[in-house]
Amino acid sequence: MKALAARRHHRLAPVVLLLLALLTTGGVYAALAPSTANAETVSTADIETGKKLFQANCATCHGANAEGTDGVPSLVGVGAASVDFQVSTGRMPMQMNGPQARAKPRQFDDADTAALAAYVASLGAGPAIPTDDQVDAAQGDAANGMALFRTNCAMCHNAVGAGGALSEGKFAPALWDTSERNIYQAMLTGPQSMPVFNDANITPDEKRDIVAFLVEQREGSAGGNALGSLGPVSEGLWAFAIGLGLLIGAAVWIGAKSS
Repeated sequence: MKALAARRHHRLAPVVLLLLALLTTGGVYAALAPSTANAETVSTADIETGKKLFQANCATCHGANAEGTDGVPSLVGVGAASVDFQVSTGRMPMQMNGPQARAKPRQFDDADTAALAAYVASLGAGPAIPTDDQVDAAQGDAANGMALFRTNCAMCHNAVGAGGALSEGKFAPALWDTSERNIYQAMLTGPQSMPVFNDANITPDEKRDIVAFLVEQREGSAGGNALGSLGPVSEGLWAFAIGLGLLIGAAVWIGAKSS
C-alpha cells in the first residue's frame, strides 16, 4: 500500500493521468461522433478512376491536387456531397466564367460522378452524399418543412421555391425541377452564395421536411393561375392592371353617357 501511495505522489503521476484522460476522451468521441465517410464502400479503384477524371477535366482550374488556384477554391475537405451536387447538376465543369455557375446538362454519368466524388472525399473529410432515406420526401413533414423553409430560405428562393434575383448578377434558382438529393446536398454544402446549413443548424430530419415541402410545390396551385408563384409582386401588378383598366373603362363609359 505504501508503494502504491508513493506512486500516486510521483511527479509524473499528473502527466500519466492527463494522457489517460485524453485517450479516453478521444476514444469516446471517435465512437460517438457522426461519420463523414460515404455510406457506400469506396474502393481504391474508384478513387484512382476519379483522380484520372479530375486531372483530365478539373485540374486546370482547381490545381493538380485540388489545392485551388488564384480565384478558384480548394476542394480539399469539401466532401463527396459537394462534388455530387456540382457535377450532377452540370454546374461543374463550368461552361464559362460568370457571377455564378449555372445548371446545364451534365457531362459525367453516375459512375464517373461517383468516382470524382470518391477521389475528392479521399483528400479530406467532408459531408457525405445523403442516403435514400434522408432524401425520401414521403417520410418528411411538409408542414414543418414549410415553416423551416420560409424562415431560412424564402428570402432568396421565394416562399414556394420559385427563385429570385440576388446582387451582382447572381440569383437563387427555382427549386421545382431540382432533385430531392440535390436539394438536400445544397443545404448541406452551401454552393455559390448559399449559406451552409449543417446538422447543427437544421437537423437531417428537418432537411427532409424541407425537401417534402418543396416536392409538394410541384403539384401546382389549387387556386387558379399561380402568376409565376412570385408572390405579392406579380399578384399586386395583376390586380393593379385589372383595377386601373376597369376604372379607366368606367370613366370613359360615364363620360360617353353624359355627353
